[in-house]
Amino acid sequence: MIKDGATRDGYGTALVELGHSDSNVVVLDSGVSDSTRTIKFGQEFPERFFNMGISEGDMVCTAAGLARTGKTAFATSFACFLLGRTMDQILVSVAYSNSNVKLAGTHTGLAVGEDGPSAQMIVDLAYTRAMPNMTVIQPADWEEAFQATKVLSKHFGPAYLRLGRPKLKGIYDSSYRFEIGKANVVRQGSDVVVFATGGLVQESLMAADALQKESISATIVNISTLKPLDEALIVEEANRHKAVITAEDHNIIGGLTDAVCQTLIKHQISVPFKVIAVRDHFAETGSGAELYEKYGLSANHVIKAIKDVLALKKD
Repeated sequence: MIKDGATRDGYGTALVELGHSDSNVVVLDSGVSDSTRTIKFGQEFPERFFNMGISEGDMVCTAAGLARTGKTAFATSFACFLLGRTMDQILVSVAYSNSNVKLAGTHTGLAVGEDGPSAQMIVDLAYTRAMPNMTVIQPADWEEAFQATKVLSKHFGPAYLRLGRPKLKGIYDSSYRFEIGKANVVRQGSDVVVFATGGLVQESLMAADALQKESISATIVNISTLKPLDEALIVEEANRHKAVITAEDHNIIGGLTDAVCQTLIKHQISVPFKVIAVRDHFAETGSGAELYEKYGLSANHVIKAIKDVLALKKD
């Protein structure tokens, strides 16, 4: 059965299951456990749950200390606080020290629109991708978030898990197997390939459905691991389609788009290329759907990008 739901909900459910199966798992939160869904773990395992309050730097350092004692520490908050207030602690105590700390940032991108620009974290992938030792993952639905959380608990080392607030339509059922470093083709086409991550996988799938009625066939690839990147699949699909689009709810600098471009340059692949991303500016307050339309991230904009890149391909 395919389950709809927010990726933060898949994360919270997985933490509870990990709490039952692994006594070394500990969870830390910075006073927003109801919203991040860590409250479920705290209710069942209060002795392994640490509410650090509005003290994100202390939370990260405490998580690193617990990791040094052999614990698998999940440190969780809204991404704007988790990364915006703790860069030194993450860089030194987690990344440089290669600590077994999993950083889970929720409420990411323009999708969290009503909370306003200060809460719309659009640079977190850039921060974390640039850190040595850091694994970076952004699930596309509830099931992938659930599985990624469990897989990360067995993967030693620093990691950043990018999670969202909106409820997403399910893509995967329980037979799916998430692997770190592996991208996944969620829709097979022939004309153009869209490399998407997070909630933009859903927007891209909606665009592909609409374009099918116009006899335009799009492949949609879910890039859920931003680091390490599945370069082999990116190269294969770019060479096969000869037209590429990237789609992400993140700044155009430092996220999926940069990662894909770096891969194509490395392998000397030159193809028509269009980008769906935040264009290096802050947004405003509004619903996620409104902001997606205004700032070019919606399925409608993916449709236009696909048509534009195919026109370049014909030229």
